[in-house]
Amino acid sequence: MATSPSLTGGEKRHWWLTNRKDARGLIATQEQSEIGSALNLLDAALALSPRLEVALELKARTLLCLRRFKDVADMLQDYIPSLKMAADDSSSLSPPTTPPSTCQESESIFCPKVVMAGLCKNCDKEGQWRYLVLGQACCHLGLMEDAMLLLQTGKRLATAAFRRESICWSDDSFSISEFPISGDTTSISDQPPSPQKTESESISQLLSHIKLLRRRKTAAIAALDAGLYSEAIRHFSKIVDGRRGAPQAFLAECYMYRATAYRSAGRIAESIADCNRTLALDPTSIEALSTRASLFETIRCLPDSLHDLEHLKLLYNSILRDRKLPGPAWKRHNVRYREIPGKLCSLAAKNSTTEAESYVRRNWKCRLLCSDWVEKGVFAIGIGESPFIAHIAAQAR
Repeated sequence: MATSPSLTGGEKRHWWLTNRKDARGLIATQEQSEIGSALNLLDAALALSPRLEVALELKARTLLCLRRFKDVADMLQDYIPSLKMAADDSSSLSPPTTPPSTCQESESIFCPKVVMAGLCKNCDKEGQWRYLVLGQACCHLGLMEDAMLLLQTGKRLATAAFRRESICWSDDSFSISEFPISGDTTSISDQPPSPQKTESESISQLLSHIKLLRRRKTAAIAALDAGLYSEAIRHFSKIVDGRRGAPQAFLAECYMYRATAYRSAGRIAESIADCNRTLALDPTSIEALSTRASLFETIRCLPDSLHDLEHLKLLYNSILRDRKLPGPAWKRHNVRYREIPGKLCSLAAKNSTTEAESYVRRNWKCRLLCSDWVEKGVFAIGIGESPFIAHIAAQAR
C-alpha cells in the first residue's frame, strides 16, 4: 500500500501531480487489481491533503468502479438528502402494516427537494461530481428517492456549467470532449476520449429506471391502501420479478409490502415466503421478523414463532446496547430508536404467553392438569389467562 511521504510545499504538489497521472492510468485499465492500486495512491494523497478536491473525486469514482457503494455513501453521507432532513424530521419510512399513501410519498419527496435547493445555492462547478457519483451509489443501495434527487441535481448543475462555459467559446472550439473532469487541470491528452457523454447517457438510463420502479411502487401502495390486494400483489410482482432487476434493499422493501398484501388477502403461506425473502436480503429487518412470528402464531407453529421472537429480542437488546439502529447512518428503518424500549417490554410479555402455549401443546400431561384445574375452578396458572389454554381446558372436559 502506498504511504504518504513527509513533504511540504512544492514537493507535495509535484508528488501529487505525478501520482495523479499514475492513478488515472491504473483506473483506465478497468482491472480490479489496478484500480485497487490507484485507490491506495489516492488514499496516500488524501493523507497529505484531506480536502484535495480532485483526489476526492477520483477516490469516489474509483470506489464506484469497484462497486463499493457503501463506502461511497459513507464518504459523502453529508450530501444524502434524507440524512439532511433527519435533523428536522426524524420520521422514517412507514411500516408495511400502514403503508404510506401516494400523497404522503410526494410530500416526503418535496422536502428533500427544498434541502437540495439549499445545498445547491453555494455549489460551484468543483462540487457537482458529488451528486452524480453519490446518486449512482444511492441507487445501488436502494435509496431510490435520494438517488433520483441527487442525479437530477447533478445533471442540472452539469448543464448549467456547460452553458456558462459555452458562452465564451468560438464555433471551432465548441466540443464537449474538451471538458476535463470537474476540478481537474490536466491536459486533454491525459484523459480518456469523451467520458462526459458516456456518463450522461448512463445516468439518463439510470434515472429512467429509477422513475419506472418508483411509479410501479407508488401504484402498488395505492392499490394496497385501497384494499385491492390482488392488484397490489401484481404490481409488486412486476418489481421483484422484473427482467432488469432492482437493488437488494429496494427488493427487500417490496417483498415486505407484498407479504402484507398476501396476509391481508388470507394467503399465509405466500406471506411467510416473502418474509423469508426479505430476511434473506436483510437479516436485521425488524418488520419481517415480527410479521413472520405473528404469522407462525396464526397457523399454530408456536416453536417457529418463539424462535423469531427470541431473535427479535436479541436484536432489540443489541440496539439498546449500541445505542443506535443496526447498519450505517444512511440505512432506512421502519422504527425509531426511542420506540425500542417499549417494543422490548411488549415483546417480553408476548414471548411469555407464546412460550406457555407452546409448552401446553407439547406436553400431553397438561391436558390432565387442565382437567384438574377445571374441576377445582382454577383458570389462571401464573402466566396470565390465555384463550388457547381455555380452549385446552374445554377439550379436557
